[in-house]
Amino acid sequence: MATYLGCLKETFADPSEILRAEWIDFKENVFSINHPVKNHLPGKYELTPRLTCMLNALPHKDKRIFPTSYKTIYSSLLSLRTKAADKFQNPALLQITFKSFRHWGGSMIAERSNGNLLVIMRILRHKSFKSSLRYIHTIAFKDEDYEVTSATTAEEILALGKVGWQK
Repeated sequence: MATYLGCLKETFADPSEILRAEWIDFKENVFSINHPVKNHLPGKYELTPRLTCMLNALPHKDKRIFPTSYKTIYSSLLSLRTKAADKFQNPALLQITFKSFRHWGGSMIAERSNGNLLVIMRILRHKSFKSSLRYIHTIAFKDEDYEVTSATTAEEILALGKVGWQK
């Protein structure tokens, strides 16, 4: 379960995409999503050394990395989160689902990219910008987060571009 959850966290993939992943999709520390769902695009993600070791430690008895069904692994998550919620006296843990990892990742990407829709689309592998828009609402933009300037002539625009300003 830890390896599966790690894959969800580091690839921002849909849960079914990870379950469909095969051993040929994992080379060294690169995890490829070659069986996308929900009109997503294929993609490649560089994994941390820790997750790479965890994946390499799994048995290679099947063509798929996680040879189980969504129903089976989801019931395991329900049991695990119930135990964790009881142990840590935190009922909020009961709200976690596999899709929570993708939504957390999308929100983090949106915040770190200052809501750059193209960055969100690329990393989450969305075909449509409309799919990426749901992650932008989570950002709390503040005026002090930005420096502003203006240019009126082509020369001023070029000069600002040379020192790193972006539109």
